[in-house]
Amino acid sequence: MDDKPPLKLLSPQEWESLIDDFQYGGARRQKWTAAYAILPSLVDQALASLLKRDFPLKLLLVLFLEEFSDSLFADSDSDSDSRRSFLHRLVDTLRSLLQSTAPDGFAVSFSFKEQFMVSVTSILISLETGLDRPGFVEELEALVESLLTVVNRPNHGFDRQIRAVACECLRELEKAFPCLLSDIAGHLWSLCQNERTHACQSYILLFTSVIHNIVVERVNVSILNISVPLAPFSVPQILLSKEGSSAGLNYKELRRAIAFLLEWPQVLTPSAMMEFLGMIMPMALALELQTSMLKVQFFGMIYSFDPVLCHVVLTMYSQFLDAFDGQEGEIARRLMLISRETQHSLVFRLLALHWLLGFGEMLLKKGDGGKMKSFVEMGLKFYPSVFDPLALKAMKLDMLAFCSVCPDVRNSNSESDKLVVKLFQDGLISVSAFKWLPADSTETAVAFRAFHKFLIGASSHSNADPSSTRTLMDSTIFHTLQGMLVDVMLECQRLVPVIVALIDRLLSCQKHRWLGERLLQTFDEHLLSKVKVDYKLVSCFPIFDRIAENDTIPPRRLLELLTKFMVFLVEKHGPDTGLKSWSQGSKVLGICRTLLMHHKSSRLFLRLSRLLAFACLYFPDLEVRDNARIYLRMLICNPGKKLRDMLNLGEQFLGISPSPASSIFSVQSPRSTHNVKKPSNLSSYVHLERLIPLLIKQSWSLSLSSLSIGNNKPGNLEDIRDPEPIVEEREIDGSSSDTIQIIPENERINKPREPLRVMDSKISEILGRLRRHFSCIPDFRHMVGLKVRISCSLRFESEPFNCIWEVGPPFGGLDVIDSLPAIYATVIKFSSSAPYGSIPSYRIPFLLGEPPASGNISGQGVSLDIVPIANGSREDKRFRASVTVELEPREPTPGLVDVFIETNAENGQVVCGQLNSVMVGIEDMFLKAIVPPDVQEDEVPGYYADLFNALWEACGTSCNTGREIFLLKGGKGVTAISGTRSVKLLEIAAPSLIQSMERNLAPFVVSVIGEPLVNLVKDGGIIRDVIWEDAASHDDDDKGDDANARDDFERGPLHLTYFDETTDRDSVVNITKRNMGCFLVLIFLPPRFHLLFQMEVSNFSTLVRIRTDHWPCLAYIDDYLEALFLA
Repeated sequence: MDDKPPLKLLSPQEWESLIDDFQYGGARRQKWTAAYAILPSLVDQALASLLKRDFPLKLLLVLFLEEFSDSLFADSDSDSDSRRSFLHRLVDTLRSLLQSTAPDGFAVSFSFKEQFMVSVTSILISLETGLDRPGFVEELEALVESLLTVVNRPNHGFDRQIRAVACECLRELEKAFPCLLSDIAGHLWSLCQNERTHACQSYILLFTSVIHNIVVERVNVSILNISVPLAPFSVPQILLSKEGSSAGLNYKELRRAIAFLLEWPQVLTPSAMMEFLGMIMPMALALELQTSMLKVQFFGMIYSFDPVLCHVVLTMYSQFLDAFDGQEGEIARRLMLISRETQHSLVFRLLALHWLLGFGEMLLKKGDGGKMKSFVEMGLKFYPSVFDPLALKAMKLDMLAFCSVCPDVRNSNSESDKLVVKLFQDGLISVSAFKWLPADSTETAVAFRAFHKFLIGASSHSNADPSSTRTLMDSTIFHTLQGMLVDVMLECQRLVPVIVALIDRLLSCQKHRWLGERLLQTFDEHLLSKVKVDYKLVSCFPIFDRIAENDTIPPRRLLELLTKFMVFLVEKHGPDTGLKSWSQGSKVLGICRTLLMHHKSSRLFLRLSRLLAFACLYFPDLEVRDNARIYLRMLICNPGKKLRDMLNLGEQFLGISPSPASSIFSVQSPRSTHNVKKPSNLSSYVHLERLIPLLIKQSWSLSLSSLSIGNNKPGNLEDIRDPEPIVEEREIDGSSSDTIQIIPENERINKPREPLRVMDSKISEILGRLRRHFSCIPDFRHMVGLKVRISCSLRFESEPFNCIWEVGPPFGGLDVIDSLPAIYATVIKFSSSAPYGSIPSYRIPFLLGEPPASGNISGQGVSLDIVPIANGSREDKRFRASVTVELEPREPTPGLVDVFIETNAENGQVVCGQLNSVMVGIEDMFLKAIVPPDVQEDEVPGYYADLFNALWEACGTSCNTGREIFLLKGGKGVTAISGTRSVKLLEIAAPSLIQSMERNLAPFVVSVIGEPLVNLVKDGGIIRDVIWEDAASHDDDDKGDDANARDDFERGPLHLTYFDETTDRDSVVNITKRNMGCFLVLIFLPPRFHLLFQMEVSNFSTLVRIRTDHWPCLAYIDDYLEALFLA
């Protein structure tokens, strides 16, 4: 026999881990679904766990089966038998649970049964692919039979809720398989008559759904026949044969059933009533019932205080217009009353106005003049109240705009025009605050939305629109709006962008473009003559741009105003003007360019030439004068069409790359004529060198890959990681491979510790300092991070450059400068595989080549031989260009920055190629910690000392602050501290160490401790603005304050024990005779790490104690300290 051993059920903790993997998705879910043999075991274990009495996660497990049924009950041709077995066992498990009693109390048992019924029903409906699928009909019949067993117990009070849920499950099955319950409709009718609890609503809806499907599908069945038993249940043959009945409907029985259903609306909730009438109305039409019955039965719901019931009545009205003839006024008055009653919710009041608008549109389509007139008279009362919410004001303005374009209001007499203007002006009173609010405020948006609706309300987008252009432009509302917009711009110039947006909206519409043009003409006639010429005039420039773009508007007024403005700028220019003259003068030239682009030159020539000539002669800014001179020459020397082609920034000429700048004067040479060469040895005579050489040239860097399985992110360290749970399949006690074991959470290696909040006063003080410090560190994921800048110099050798590129005359003569080659418009691009972020390019406009070593400059025997800086030679800066490499590190690690250069030679050739890489060392990452802005300058040394103490504690293994998380600047990112310690012994004399500290680490020293050391350092005068402490005061602080956890440097000589073949006398080596003091060094490593040194200085050796929250940097610190002190 090939019997499988019994499965070892998963524990609740293992189930929680498995469900979490499925919900997480990705690789964690893929490892379960990829191994298809695991899925049957999961389903078996889930169903077995549901039958356990003491299993605590039954509801969670049922929801898991429902949510991931597509994976657990996968359907394919090869596993149809397996799927049928799963469904059979699922339905059988439901039947077993429904028949069992709950030993732990009926409340928990019933809730579980209800959820299990819903989940099984959902699984069968979602997996259904046709009733012809083998085995599916049997499982469907078994499920329906189980549900009918629950439903067939009317008036049982204690299980009324589970019976209601069973009815809802049967209703969903009836929707998925229409007429599934048609043969037992008589039994359902009987159950509806007998049920008296609140579950009767579910019974009524179930019976209504069955009758609705019978009518829609036109099935000829007798709903009074109860000869077909409830159990065993069989699927009707009409579903299996897929052939409709041709005998027709049994109208008599169906009308009797509908009459029964219409007696039960009082037991339905509003939501159930909406579903109920949604099925009753199509049945009434199909059975040719008198719709007046529905009106009598349900019209009273319009006076309810529930929006759903009001919506039901309006839906009935839209379906049966003839039955509700004469009730329009009553419906409209009720909706108006709802919108004006403040005790109703805002949503209800907004819905009432929305329904009223739709109601008015229906009346407008019907063309009933009398009803429409009464509706308009009532709608004129919808003036927005000052205290109405803004959304309600917007809807009421829409209502007024609709009433203003109705046929009874929109006619030719003057009284109607005055009425429309009154509607417009009175309606805007409630939102008149838009004149004092910013342009992007909601009140301003509501006001200009109303402008647009009143403006184009009488002109639809339909081609058959009878309104004419002349009628609308001559209307009173249009003239009123024109004057209002002019007044708004004169009073509140900050609203100009909103008015420009309104004009652009009209101009972009082909139907209403003439309205926008007419408004621009009005602005040209009435605005330009009234606007005040001062610095605020620039806020109206967007409107001036639109006027300049329109060729139907004469440019005379605009050019006169711009000339006056240029005169004003010249008169008001002074030492305090700054860049204001340049900025506003450039904007004036931009409008001039727009005029040249859209108007004929003959139309502009006289006034525009005067303006440009004045700018050329008198404007204080040089760039504006030059640009004006070029515009003037183009206007004089070029005909109109050629001029517009030259000014067209969007046109691409062959062989010319577009300039990234906005100015049209950045003309580039055609690239197609360049001789592009990429020599392989370019780096041999073009050099990019560091100004400050590295102490140690790091030829390697430590790169750590992510520890997450299936993670494709870069390998740099992340502050917060989410390692995936480890799930393994093992054989346990010789069982088969189908047995699954999940490693619990407490056995995982990479399990992150939860943050531990400590309330100790000592730790609280440390955490306060750290939170203050980290709140100043920018989160580079959401803002600009900290920059590391490396200063370099670029130079190139003239002799090989001339030989390769054939540039310049041969060397000779006294004046070597004239014969030196040069490069122009040099662009240096950087890239790196190290985590340095995006590195910006660097541009050099001009660079002169270095003369040969034997050359003389201007007759002076100045040698240009370049020797190392350390030798103290002076280099001629004329032949070098400074270059700054700007990095934004994501991790403090050494690396290489690749350099690519592209430049132009004097003969027009493009020189491009790869240069030697720039080496980045660990010392390049050394920055000073950020000081909060509220720290005074004289308090900075104390702040650094306190921060050092806090970080020293946090990086210690005995401190719990490593479990705290700290918010970074911006409040979006958090980080934590995980400290590491190390130690380094340096055999170096104290004077040499002090010199090295003063030369390399002076900016990072935060405190000097010990009287001998303090005296020596103070005498040097290089290390300043630090905390000076003598040994006695430092000991007192250590004894009186437990917060300082640093090791005491006064505890005597340092001894190292060797385990070689030495005697006891020689096994102890005395490293120092007396401790002189201690240096405390605080180094910030971007983007958010720290490096701390405590250097215990003795006469002939120094012990460096190191702590850091970025342990990979320790791989470089050892070599760095040796190069710093021992080289």
